[in-house]
Amino acid sequence: MFLGVDGGGTKTAFCLVDSAGAVVGRARTAGSYYFPEGVGLVERVLAEGIQAVCADAGITPAQVSYAFFGLAGYGEAAADLPALDAAPRAVLGHDRYACDNDMVCGWAGSLGAADGINVVGGTGSICYGEKDGKGVRTGGWGEIFGDEGSAYWVAIRGLNAFSRMSDGRLAEGPLAEVFRRHLKLTSDLDAIDVVHNQWQGGRPEIAALSRLVNEAAELGDVTATRILSDAGAELAQHVDVTRNRVGFAAEEVVAVSYSGGIFSASIVRESFSRELEKRTGAYELRHPLYEPVIGAALYAAKLAGTPLDQTALDRLASADTSGGN
Repeated sequence: MFLGVDGGGTKTAFCLVDSAGAVVGRARTAGSYYFPEGVGLVERVLAEGIQAVCADAGITPAQVSYAFFGLAGYGEAAADLPALDAAPRAVLGHDRYACDNDMVCGWAGSLGAADGINVVGGTGSICYGEKDGKGVRTGGWGEIFGDEGSAYWVAIRGLNAFSRMSDGRLAEGPLAEVFRRHLKLTSDLDAIDVVHNQWQGGRPEIAALSRLVNEAAELGDVTATRILSDAGAELAQHVDVTRNRVGFAAEEVVAVSYSGGIFSASIVRESFSRELEKRTGAYELRHPLYEPVIGAALYAAKLAGTPLDQTALDRLASADTSGGN
């Protein structure tokens, strides 16, 4: 039994996969992004989720062969690592597990825990690549530092375009009316009240505006199209830098996949693919194989030294219809 845990900001997903490729248990709890509340949040969420997923599978935590915990924010505060690494022990009752950032779940799910690179374009953006057991992270610095190519990054540029269109500093396109309609603005300046006062600058609410940028692009807005195209190019750069840092040879064809809502925009996907084709190294762009929580379980099996065979992987793929996102 291999336990996978994908701990994100809004939810934490748990699943148990057996060596034959059957998902035998699932559970979901609240998010485990701990910076606002402290490491104690992670301990509570993991305790609830592990008990629930084991109950769903009809096993005890002691029967988990190995577990992998992908935790949001892991590695971004060195002083917290000992507490985070210790958090699962009390619930599992053993040390057969490993912890890392939840970006690893996206990579393991999208590529079946095989060597290659995965880039995440969600609320934020981050890229992870692995070759021969060596993993490298690129990006994931947060919206203040950048998070280039992310939904938040796209949304902020959409708001900027809206303000310039309203002022007349930019020729008005469909984006302006899309924002007015969605935000239910009496006057354009009411957007300030919505974002700063009603939403209190909330990341999820702002990031969701990326969908409006895509809607405007589909209506022919030139600025919105450029924003989405730039997002694809930024995410491709994440991949190319990760390729060099992780040590793939120039002649190697590197498997690349993706996860996160920003890739639902066809303009982003097309730009991302186009930019990769321009790079010196060769890439093989693949549709995600499994959802991230399944990837976490696959990685647990790999870390245990007993990776699932192809028959088990095929069985798992036939049962997982998530498309990886």
